[in-house]
Amino acid sequence: MFLTEQQTIETKIKTFCEANGILLAALEWKPLPFNGEWGISTSFFATAAAESRLGKNIVVAKRAQEIAEQIKGQLGAEGFSRIEAVRGYLNLYFDTHKYSRRVVDTVLEQQGRFGSGPATGQQVMIEFSHPNTHKAFHVGHLRGTILGDSICRILDFAGYEVVRANYPGDMGLHVIKWLWGYLKYHNGEEPSADITKWMGEVYAEASKRLEENPDLETEVRGVYARWDQRDPEIVTLWERTREWSLEGFRQMYTALDVRFDVYYFNSQEEKPGKEIVDELIRSGIASDDRAQGGAVIVKIDEFLGLDKEQFRTAVVLRSDGTALYATEDLALTLHKFHDYPDLAKSLYLVDVRQSLHFTQVFKILEIAGHAEAQKCGHISYELVTLPGNVVMSSREGTVVLLEDLLREATSRARAEAQKKNPALTETQLESVAKAVGLGALKYPILARENTKMVTFDWQTALDFNGQAAPYIQYAHVRCNSILKKAQGDPQTLNFHRSPYEYELNPAEVQLIDMLSRFPDEVQRAAAEYKPLIIASIAYDIAKAFAGFYDACPVVQAEPRIRAARLRIVAATKQTLANSLALLGITAPEVM
Repeated sequence: MFLTEQQTIETKIKTFCEANGILLAALEWKPLPFNGEWGISTSFFATAAAESRLGKNIVVAKRAQEIAEQIKGQLGAEGFSRIEAVRGYLNLYFDTHKYSRRVVDTVLEQQGRFGSGPATGQQVMIEFSHPNTHKAFHVGHLRGTILGDSICRILDFAGYEVVRANYPGDMGLHVIKWLWGYLKYHNGEEPSADITKWMGEVYAEASKRLEENPDLETEVRGVYARWDQRDPEIVTLWERTREWSLEGFRQMYTALDVRFDVYYFNSQEEKPGKEIVDELIRSGIASDDRAQGGAVIVKIDEFLGLDKEQFRTAVVLRSDGTALYATEDLALTLHKFHDYPDLAKSLYLVDVRQSLHFTQVFKILEIAGHAEAQKCGHISYELVTLPGNVVMSSREGTVVLLEDLLREATSRARAEAQKKNPALTETQLESVAKAVGLGALKYPILARENTKMVTFDWQTALDFNGQAAPYIQYAHVRCNSILKKAQGDPQTLNFHRSPYEYELNPAEVQLIDMLSRFPDEVQRAAAEYKPLIIASIAYDIAKAFAGFYDACPVVQAEPRIRAARLRIVAATKQTLANSLALLGITAPEVM
């Protein structure tokens, strides 16, 4: 918002310093703490310190203040309400009325792009979700999926070219166990409506039967042997049943409003991963202890000559020659850069327990000379727990299925909406229930630090008066209601001719300040990979709007104030919609 004035002032400062022999250091601008008026500030300590290093006999703090005062004397106040030189800082304050108008006009001109950043030219891949085929899609997948989707939305909005990647586990002992259970007890059956639920039930049944009769493990090993030999019957069955799982996943992603650009599978990475391990052995990076009954390992700390334990020892291949996650991730990392050679970053959104794993994989590739590893990173997160400390185990079949949670969310939201607005039609009620239910699921996850545990409960998630999605959605609905009541498009109102010349209510200024912060918060959220930042600003805007709603009549105000406030309401509605969209939450028109 301040960029034009900032650039103009900076040019004047540079001109003055050149004319007076002052070697100006780079200027760093920061917004002044908001206290009813907006401003920016820069200091001259670095410039004074540079003069001191050249041998001048000066006191840095005193010299910084001298420079600030000299520059202040040369600057006109155009565009500013006042300028201060205080303790080496130059503080420039903006006219509250003019700036208020600019913020609102900017929102209404940019609409859905308000808050977005210019194209960075950087391509970033986010890998997230990672369900296992042949198992249920359960609550354990919820946070990684919702968090990854929101991070992608934020990065895209901030100006990055985003590649959304998924890496389902489509082969391993769990799949072999499922195939065995299907062939023995369900051969010829096909899933109906709840695909992932049925797949999970078959897996849980197979696990239970194996626990009850361990002798059946011989049959499971037989299926594994047939897979290793690429028995056509097993391969065909695997391909067909894997597609059932993937179709179930697609249904879940559609319900969550999540999409992907590319899928990778661990079955693709097993062979190339083993080839990388062979190369690590040949180059002396890995130790092959299989002849002595051990595994293939990389003693990373020892290889790097580190005295203090940091990367530890990584196992990259089992003693029987079968692949591990590490084997496959070595290959996957290079596979991604082969497919997308322009990637500036490849980021893996996986729970915090995998932090050491990724640190080891990236370091091994770096040691092996693969520069791509330095462009990789791990975004970690903690899990979601449900009331009562629900334990989730696919093996035991005690998982809370995501489709069941979605149904419950929609049902609870429907009841709340019906209670609050009995006049809603059936169509409206269905739409509101879906929007509010999904928002209630997503917001508690996104409004928490990535690395802190989320304990989900319905009372908080569906709170229309607290820090929850329904509260923010309801603020958007209130804005819409005011604009409809005014029976006019606020963008066409004749208000561009003059600034906000009436006495602004503090609640108006507070709300406009929140709107003005949104673009910077988008960039901060993108830089830190934290949807929490967007969840917080969305709530702050909704809360500020509640204060405005209580303190500032809109439709009943005199014409010029009415016009101004209608534009504030329209700008608020748009900013709330933009912020909710970055969280993957719908901004409803009615509730």
